[in-house]
Amino acid sequence: MNEIKRDLQIILSQKLGKGKVIILMGSRQVGKTTLLQKLLSEYSDEKSVQYWNCDEIDVRKLLADESSARLKSFVGNSKFIVIDEAQRVQNIGLKLKILHDNFPDVQIAVTGSSALDLSNTINEPLTGRKFEYNLFPFSTNELVHNFSMLDEMKQLENRLVYGFYPDVVNNPGEEKEILSNIVSSYLYKDVFEFQDIRKPAVIEKLVQALALQVGSEVSFNELGNLLGIDSLTVQKYVDLLEKAYVIFHLHSYSRNVRNELKKSIKIYFYDNGVRNAVISNFSPCDLRSDIGMIWENFLISERVKNNAFHNRKAKYYFWRTTQKQEVDFIEEIDGKFSAFEFKYNPKKANAKCPLTFSNNYPEIPFSVISKENYLEFITEKSIDC
Repeated sequence: MNEIKRDLQIILSQKLGKGKVIILMGSRQVGKTTLLQKLLSEYSDEKSVQYWNCDEIDVRKLLADESSARLKSFVGNSKFIVIDEAQRVQNIGLKLKILHDNFPDVQIAVTGSSALDLSNTINEPLTGRKFEYNLFPFSTNELVHNFSMLDEMKQLENRLVYGFYPDVVNNPGEEKEILSNIVSSYLYKDVFEFQDIRKPAVIEKLVQALALQVGSEVSFNELGNLLGIDSLTVQKYVDLLEKAYVIFHLHSYSRNVRNELKKSIKIYFYDNGVRNAVISNFSPCDLRSDIGMIWENFLISERVKNNAFHNRKAKYYFWRTTQKQEVDFIEEIDGKFSAFEFKYNPKKANAKCPLTFSNNYPEIPFSVISKENYLEFITEKSIDC
């Protein structure tokens, strides 16, 4: 198995010893535990580090006690403590606050497999006391730097179909089995454990419907009619799926130009392999009728991951008019906007920017991303796009 260095490892290493709790969140099976264990290994004195797995009942009982005196006996002389799967501990934010305030010389690092509970319980207790990051499946940028750009170019069609989960990348030939296991065993686990979910089958059908609409505008009303539930429930389930790092959305971009769509959204998957596993379609690229969808999902998710792994705070949109003029992707970083159109077929790589867009937003540069230049868009060269 190849040991692939994560881009986020550098940022996390720089935050050690800064007097704040490090929070690392993301879906299951993306490598959170592995990443923090690598940080632990940077400490030469093994007696100064501890790893607490909250899947274990004894660890949860320990953290259920809010007594700083009792916690002190477990912390001992430790200088670094990793608390894994922290969302399984009730009121984890308060417990982390107690640890942080009573043991200021101890570096605390925490993983959570879902934002469902962790984000909702840490924000207030840990205000001013934490650094928070998201970990996703491998990115193209990480694989390029661990292997080579040529290797990744050869793997493009494989990545479009099977995605970037670590087990998938590290076990070629077993992609279908691994992805099927991820979808059946892990993908919805955090969502299903949420107390308000009474019809798990509806969630699965919703994800399948969203997988078939990648790159298209999403109507909560239409999805509700399809699934036999009301639109507010659809919206709630979509929000839960986003918090579980299955999907994310883009809002439409609008500055009150006539005929612009103003309140529409599009939904994408963080991983192409998961999207394809949900609809049980692992056909090769040249046989797919949805190649445009998976190309768009691939590029947008890779751009989002690469920005996140390098701590760039970005906002994302799409643009469309009622006459169906459209721009696939608009990115805003530090007030600077860039617009992109995605074309898998190289013959369409000379597509022009819609006149309505260029006339109303002449200050926003427009680029077409095809197989000829995609690596510049989703690797660290992308900062110059």
